[in-house]
Amino acid sequence: MYSIGPLTVAPGERAQGLIPVGTSSYGVELGIPVIVVNGTAPGPVLCVDAGVHGDEYDGQEAVRRILAETDPATLRGTLVGIPCLNTPAFEAAARSSGLDHLNLNRIFPGDADGSYSLRLAATVVEQVVPAVDALVDLHTGGTFGEIAPLAIVQGGYEELATAIGLAAGHRLIWKGGKWGGTIRHPALAAGKPAITIEAGGGTYRESTVELHIGSVRNIMRQLDMVDGAVELRESYTAVSGTFARSASGGFFLGQAEPGESCKEGDLIGTVVDHYGAVLEEVRAPQDGIVLWVRRIRTVRPGDEVVIFGAIEGEMKP
Repeated sequence: MYSIGPLTVAPGERAQGLIPVGTSSYGVELGIPVIVVNGTAPGPVLCVDAGVHGDEYDGQEAVRRILAETDPATLRGTLVGIPCLNTPAFEAAARSSGLDHLNLNRIFPGDADGSYSLRLAATVVEQVVPAVDALVDLHTGGTFGEIAPLAIVQGGYEELATAIGLAAGHRLIWKGGKWGGTIRHPALAAGKPAITIEAGGGTYRESTVELHIGSVRNIMRQLDMVDGAVELRESYTAVSGTFARSASGGFFLGQAEPGESCKEGDLIGTVVDHYGAVLEEVRAPQDGIVLWVRRIRTVRPGDEVVIFGAIEGEMKP
């Protein structure tokens, strides 16, 4: 038997339900929707989550399809799917929760006595992380921007997480992630492999859903949860990200696409005023790769407009 939150699932069975977190002001129970497929043979427990940001839709659909298409009769271990972790943010069609306006991707391990988002993070740490062996966190660039397909392998945990990062199948491996508070942090701290996979954004695309599905299925092969050979690239490119923020408010125009290589000084974007005058130019700080480009044209002082990736080297599987 496998248990997570209120669910207990026998081998060869499926279940779904809500891990409670709190109650809304209008009396509706809020929590974490979970889908479990428990295999008939022993193996690891893999958790795949999406919807940490409510406006990142492609991963949410990918989780539902992966769980629906996984046959417990041929599964070794257990697959746990969280299609939408941050339901209040999804309800608001926004990156952050409409209840407390916190960015869930920066506040783990949370606070069981805090506002809803802090309690949500704490519930994941207390009830989800102990019940899984590995975690894959699916993201897109959101409605504000589009990101090149990549896997984030947290600095300091390369030995633990690189294998599933490479199995995600994307050419780019973002080494590090200088910010803390993501869902992968408590899993890694508990000694469990955890990565973030990024792809797409700007709008919902079936092609991005399929990218996420392909990544998770290959990771399942890498963990020997399903039959089939793991597909690995001959080499990967390790990058570190630098966030470029606008100094001026205005209308943003991108001059480069996610995944595009550029040279130091190349023009990546401009900010113009309502008359068309250029207020600001965003240029590559060094040779590298454009990782993320803003798609929402409204830009205010301090808004992110580009994430630039400096190349750290090549990686071999």
